[in-house]
Amino acid sequence: MLLNPMLKKGGIQMMESFVLIKVGTGEQLNFSKTAKEEIARIKGVVKVYGVFGRYDLIAHVKAHDLDTLSRIIMDKIRSIAGVLNTESLIIGY
Repeated sequence: MLLNPMLKKGGIQMMESFVLIKVGTGEQLNFSKTAKEEIARIKGVVKVYGVFGRYDLIAHVKAHDLDTLSRIIMDKIRSIAGVLNTESLIIGY
């Protein structure tokens, strides 16, 4: 039997996303550490990883629905000082 992994006990649907985050550099060099700490405190953020490459951070975010997921990303993560842009990869099962 294949179970839908988007369903938790009680049938509550969960949305998950990996959010790729670009933070400031140069004079804003400290923003990466500060932004990571602030993002980690947001309700719905499961884990924040520092990475090398085009993006500086990746946040694993879970929410009960797409609207809540969007608000976490648009209103909370993007409003943090030093966050320049984000790209969201919504997990499809």
